[in-house]
Amino acid sequence: MKRQTSVLTSTSLVTALVASVILTGLGGAALTASADDGNDRARATNVIYLLGDGMGRTHVTAARERYYGAAGKLAMETLPAQGFVSTYAVEKLSGQPGAADFKPNPVTDSASAATAWSSGVKTYNAALGVDAKGAVVPTMMELAKKAGYRTGNVSTAEITDATPAGQMSHALARGCQGPVYSDAACQDLSITGVALPTSDMRVTPIADQIARNGTADVILGGGLSRFDAADETALKGQGYSVLGSIAGQSTATKADLAAASGAKVFGLFNKGNLTVEKTKQDNPSSVQAQEPTLSEMASKAIDLLQKGKSNGNKDDRSGKGGKGFYLQIEGALIDKRSHANDAAQTLGEMKAFDDAVAVVKDFAKRDGNTLVIVTADHECAGFNIIEKGTFTNAEAGTPPANVDSGNTANNSTPTRPSNSKDAARSTGIVNGAGAADPKNFGPATFRTPTDAAGVVDGSPDAGLWLTYLSGNHTGADVPVFATGPGSEQLQGTVDNTALFGIVGRALRVV
Repeated sequence: MKRQTSVLTSTSLVTALVASVILTGLGGAALTASADDGNDRARATNVIYLLGDGMGRTHVTAARERYYGAAGKLAMETLPAQGFVSTYAVEKLSGQPGAADFKPNPVTDSASAATAWSSGVKTYNAALGVDAKGAVVPTMMELAKKAGYRTGNVSTAEITDATPAGQMSHALARGCQGPVYSDAACQDLSITGVALPTSDMRVTPIADQIARNGTADVILGGGLSRFDAADETALKGQGYSVLGSIAGQSTATKADLAAASGAKVFGLFNKGNLTVEKTKQDNPSSVQAQEPTLSEMASKAIDLLQKGKSNGNKDDRSGKGGKGFYLQIEGALIDKRSHANDAAQTLGEMKAFDDAVAVVKDFAKRDGNTLVIVTADHECAGFNIIEKGTFTNAEAGTPPANVDSGNTANNSTPTRPSNSKDAARSTGIVNGAGAADPKNFGPATFRTPTDAAGVVDGSPDAGLWLTYLSGNHTGADVPVFATGPGSEQLQGTVDNTALFGIVGRALRVV
């Protein structure tokens, strides 16, 4: 089925919701369009929030060692404020932390994590813009838009995917993307008890919501096949410059992006997720090579948002006569390649994401009043660096037993009997000699800048040995790096819901 969503459903209800929350507050915090907490140091003209989907601490370390060596640094690692973010979700129908009916879920998905930082509430996996009991909650991008800021949303995933959609939509189930839908994909009777009418925003396909609610002024990413001709009509009716053709299912190109102008720009460069950087680099004459990089999208988004920013903000301290902007940028394919246990492409996507961080860092330095936050929604796949020449438990014939020879003080050196490599489970390095064996559990190895000349990826002599724990998310805390007004609040460890307040105070909407 394909539902034609009215502008009333997707726009007016959100506007009313945001107005209501501004008046009543959320979770005890007073939300206003110009709240004054007396803390000018935490205020910013712009906020740029960069999200490396699936990026754990080891992803950062491995990318650093791969591209810059053990003594080097990624661009994100040069940001002055550094800490960690806890990422747990909650079960369906759970209360918020501290409530009697609070039921945590240690491992989040991208949807519940996106809702945590964009709306400040814990919710269940697969939920977007609703709390764990199904109530709609406003997003930071909606609040920023309501307060007069310019807004942008950039991703290497489908723009209807969880992370970008978390700022621009409200859905009981993240799979309700469009253009066709089923009740099974959109309804969730375990939350509502009854099927909701199609006029309810929470069961409206995400693409329809994005095309009609105007939450983001600049939208760049993938997912063209999620939209149809009616969506293009709705976008153009709101003044968007649509790159390529939605009705004709013709994707935009990086040349289209470079030429784009105007206050509102909508550009999708692939029918699905964007192409991994390694594939584009290996096939420079392919159609996929015409897709922009994340750095190019980030740079263009900043340019468009800067040129179109609103005037007349009495609280603006920049001296530039504009209200400023709120921009979210996602490097989505780190997660997708980690799910696939593809270390080579995971590293490539980490480099592409960090290159976008470098673009944002340079802008923030020039601007002087931009809060930059770089973090992740969750860690993916238990990515790990192991000692050169060793092997993983998955390659062992018998899992290693930890025997302490009866030492009750437990301070002797544990022995590891039966920890031998099983030739049937590991035929060599997975990107080297054992690459052709689909049952191989061996690690992948990569050349580092300090390796001897002639050492190549897949060689046992390569300095970086990488492996995965699983093919799914883990519950590990993720890193956060920040600079700009209010960034000192991210020293140490915070919960992902705290990011909502930090960004909201910087923009004076919380």
